[in-house]
Amino acid sequence: MSLASIEELMDRAWPAPDREDTGGWVMRAAGGVTQRANSVWPREQASDHESAVRAATQWYRSRRLPLIFQAFDDERSAGLNAVLDAQRFTRQSETLIMVRPGGIHPYAPRDGWSNDVEISEEPSEEWLRLWWSVDGRGGDAELEIARKILVSCPSVYALVRDDDGAPAAVGRLALVDGKGGVYCMATAAGHRRRGFGQRVLDALLTAGSRRGVAEFWLLVMASNTGAQALYEGAGFTERGRYLYRQARPQRALSGC
Repeated sequence: MSLASIEELMDRAWPAPDREDTGGWVMRAAGGVTQRANSVWPREQASDHESAVRAATQWYRSRRLPLIFQAFDDERSAGLNAVLDAQRFTRQSETLIMVRPGGIHPYAPRDGWSNDVEISEEPSEEWLRLWWSVDGRGGDAELEIARKILVSCPSVYALVRDDDGAPAAVGRLALVDGKGGVYCMATAAGHRRRGFGQRVLDALLTAGSRRGVAEFWLLVMASNTGAQALYEGAGFTERGRYLYRQARPQRALSGC
């Protein structure tokens, strides 16, 4: 998969409910729920980056949201990054894009590991609550926005329980054009380093292969070396990187 094609898949796997496609950039908003759904996707280079940034500023200001760019690490972003550097945009949440082929693979799931993982095509309340407890920001209203984002794309949801029947780990496989994106991998705080995440990943890859997924992709924070080791062990390799660049808040003048 080319990086440009993965960007398209990523956008469709996590679709923002409010969006505007200018032909070059895609503005996305979701009430502030997740950076991905509330950031500009600079799909193509702008002819005038400074003017495009000003227009994007107004678009997000009208929605009472900060201006954030999802900036990819390639030549297309060089001009944009130069403008953002000059305007002192922050750099945060550097993320690796990792890929692996579908079908039979030398890094096959362990026998029996995924048999007890619950698989569904809709996120259950337990699934949502566990994922949100790990990755969420906000309350029930924000969780409902996140749920709508999740179900906007055909997906497979995996949940594994501990020996007492409590949800231990979850994950999601977004299905887009015969490709599969691994999202929402989350393990409850008291259940980490016990193989639950591995079981969820194995189950998602198995479910995707059974559905004819040709290639898989996933996104992982550059700082999360433990998760990277898990994914590398499953045959994923790095394909690219991106980070989020956010406008610094304007300091208000003193009232006196």
